Amino acid sequence: MSPNDPHAAPPADPAPGPGTGTRPPGRRARWLGTGVALLAVALLCGGAWWLVQRSKAPAAGAGFPAAGGPGGPARPAGPGAGAGGGRAMVTVGQATVRSLRLPVAIEALGTVTPVTTVTLRPQVAGVLTQVLFTEGQMVRKGQVLAQIDPRPFEQALMQAEGTRRRDEAQLENARITLERYRTLLSQDSIARQDVDTQAALVKQLEGTVMTDRAQERTARLNLGYTQVTAPAAGRIGLRAVDAGNYVTTGDTAGIATITQTAPIDVEFTVTQDRVADVQTAATEAGAAGLTVVAKDRTRAQELGQGRFSTLDNLVDTATGTVRAKARFSNADGRLFPNQFVNVRLALREVEALVVPVTAVRTGANGDFVYVINEDRTVTLRKVRRGQSTVEWAAIAEGLQAGERVVTEGGDRLRDGARVQLQGDGAPGAQQGASGRRGRASGASWPAGGPGAPGGEGGGGHRHHGTRAGAEGASAPAAPAASAASSARP
Repeated sequence: MSPNDPHAAPPADPAPGPGTGTRPPGRRARWLGTGVALLAVALLCGGAWWLVQRSKAPAAGAGFPAAGGPGGPARPAGPGAGAGGGRAMVTVGQATVRSLRLPVAIEALGTVTPVTTVTLRPQVAGVLTQVLFTEGQMVRKGQVLAQIDPRPFEQALMQAEGTRRRDEAQLENARITLERYRTLLSQDSIARQDVDTQAALVKQLEGTVMTDRAQERTARLNLGYTQVTAPAAGRIGLRAVDAGNYVTTGDTAGIATITQTAPIDVEFTVTQDRVADVQTAATEAGAAGLTVVAKDRTRAQELGQGRFSTLDNLVDTATGTVRAKARFSNADGRLFPNQFVNVRLALREVEALVVPVTAVRTGANGDFVYVINEDRTVTLRKVRRGQSTVEWAAIAEGLQAGERVVTEGGDRLRDGARVQLQGDGAPGAQQGASGRRGRASGASWPAGGPGAPGGEGGGGHRHHGTRAGAEGASAPAAPAASAASSARP
């Protein structure tokens, strides 16, 4: 075949030799790959920055972009705009400063303490034959609660009584003999020494009889101790020993424990700075005493009312507090021994200007409140706080009666901001409900922008629904904006 033949097959590629290989990419390809990677990184960084800025930007009205933002012309700051013009207004709660008789009280954590706590222990050793109480029952003083085997003590009593009678008989005989000796001595028929010896014997037997009588009383007393009685009235606890066990006077646990629950005491602490106030208030109250209220752990339920009793006679140097005690009748048994309660000791009542506790905030320069002006703007004002309760805070300086303060939503405010009061958005909300269909169809368009539904390039019915619905969501601008929307064809 001729090499010039047009139908000849093209020559085959020569086989790669040992010195040949794949051709490396050129410099241009490497620069292109680097540029694409840098562009991707830049796009990712830009997207992250845009998301962060978007999250920090204040939310615009429902269904409309922020004023002056991308996607539409800037919206002028109307009555519904905040202090920043395009920012949404904050809905806040309000309260009026008023004069009130504020109770001055001390709040503390207390412990219910029984007036009497007695451990029921046997006073003689023996076998416990009967347990005559039910765990948890109320017992009266002197009630028999347990019985120890009395037979050994009955025998000891009989023995002591027999010894006493024998010695009394000997004493009687010695006295008769002494009288005879004295008669013979008067007749000079006996020596004086015999008389003196007989008189000493009489005295000796008198001492023996006295000892016998004491031993008899001791034996009788031990026999009585075989009946274990309640030393105080109260509620008896769980028994520590059952019938059939041998009990002794050295048992630390005893048989059971009795606590007196009516009346009952509550112990709490008072800071050393308030000791003078408590003493003054107690002196002024006189015999009536200061009222003390005990509430449960959540402060939701009152457990009882009592009277302040006394303060301790020293200050605890470790805590700087003084122990105090109040007594409660506890007729219904709602206070339980060793129970933790919240104590409120009422000292007196004072006339003061008060606001809700939620209205007072604390900053770097002290306490302050937001005062609501007539034009619905707020002013930050420093105040000096006085006595406080759970609901009210007394304002000693900084406010006047009749002024309005912010109680809720103050964390999002700043000095001079325009606010919306709770309950003012009702008319706008009604119009927003009537234009719900228009808001659903055109909520993503800028208000009044070209091509927006209901705008200059769209149908009039769509514009009315969208406009009214949006202004219903933005409550402060609802009246003016709704009127303008309804006036358009």
